[in-house]
Amino acid sequence: MIREVRARTLNGIAVLAALATGLTGVIYAASQLPKGDPRGAIAALATVMMAFTLKGLFRVNPNEAKVLQLFGRYVGTVRTPGLRWTNPFYGKTTVSTRVRNFETSKLKVNDEHGNPIEIAAVVVWRVVDTAEALFEVDDFVNYLAVQSEAAVRNLATSYPYDSHDETGEGVSLVGNIEEVSERLREENQARLEKAGIEIIESRISHLAYAPEIAQAMLRRQQASAVIAARRKIVEGAVGMVDHALAELRKHDVVELDEERKATMVSNLLVVLCSETETQPVVNTGSLYT
Repeated sequence: MIREVRARTLNGIAVLAALATGLTGVIYAASQLPKGDPRGAIAALATVMMAFTLKGLFRVNPNEAKVLQLFGRYVGTVRTPGLRWTNPFYGKTTVSTRVRNFETSKLKVNDEHGNPIEIAAVVVWRVVDTAEALFEVDDFVNYLAVQSEAAVRNLATSYPYDSHDETGEGVSLVGNIEEVSERLREENQARLEKAGIEIIESRISHLAYAPEIAQAMLRRQQASAVIAARRKIVEGAVGMVDHALAELRKHDVVELDEERKATMVSNLLVVLCSETETQPVVNTGSLYT
């Protein structure tokens, strides 16, 4: 594999000043020569060579790199910002090392349970090895796009959309965003390592059931929410009934046999768990009639 190496370059301002001084001197000297003097041809040749040497000047912006090649052979990479100078015969290719974003298109895939879902992700990335980015893959930006979408597809098939467990402890795309995002980043990084790309962050930007099952899944989610709410209400009601019986015993308000305790518990649970207001019934007889 071709790895990035640093190329040796010179300070462009210093080289430019030296060339400007040399050109000025040569032009002045040539102007002082008599017409037909053979030294005039030498001065002209020196002027052409120094003018050609100016071709070796190039600019490097911050967070940018210049990849140098000599007749197709990789020479090195320049990352020092500013005006630089190198061999005029070197070819120069600009590669941005800035942090960039890429968002995948909305992909329709099946989750771990076979449910069709729509999913998309945002990938934050940058080039860390310019040689690998240019020479190991054909087009590193297109390579990133294809591999990122492949990673998102693979991720979606590895987890369910949401957990169907009663405990809610199963790993799912909806319930475990941080874990799923880290898994996506690691898989993306493994796929793009050979392209000299560092994945800074990968996160799901869109996640939904496919339209054909969205309504059915919404009803299931609503039913799960109702069941969870009912369970919480029952737990609270049982605690309140237990507290009421304990207080009656503690203060010796009334003694209840097991049958009347069961009746009282039943009535309290109906009152506490009912969705509508209860209608009280006043018993004017004895406790048992």
